[in-house]
Amino acid sequence: MSASNTSEVFSKMLKIQLIATLAVAMLALVISGVSAAISAVLGGASVVVGAYVASLVAKRGAHHTDASAILINLLKAEAVKILVIIVLLFIAFSFYGQLVHVALIAGLAAAALFSGAALSKLNV
Repeated sequence: MSASNTSEVFSKMLKIQLIATLAVAMLALVISGVSAAISAVLGGASVVVGAYVASLVAKRGAHHTDASAILINLLKAEAVKILVIIVLLFIAFSFYGQLVHVALIAGLAAAALFSGAALSKLNV
């Protein structure tokens, strides 16, 4: 996969994640109010930001052709994504006093699930 094609795939994946996060946030707003909507956005945003940072790490190794180098680069990107998600969730739990845990998890889950669905739909 070329670097420009990789950028296009990540861009489409991030858009789908954002749409999923906003859909969950709207549902949370209707069901439980503003605090739940903000919580859903925080959960989804942690995954979206993590995926974006991971895409930057993955792009750094786009020129590698050796299978082991590609695998190591992908593992680095995944580790960075998980670390970013953990840090952002820790910040959300620490600083947002009106956090609605179920909404946060719903936003996080929607963004995470739709990232996999987006990649499978994009045939990569």
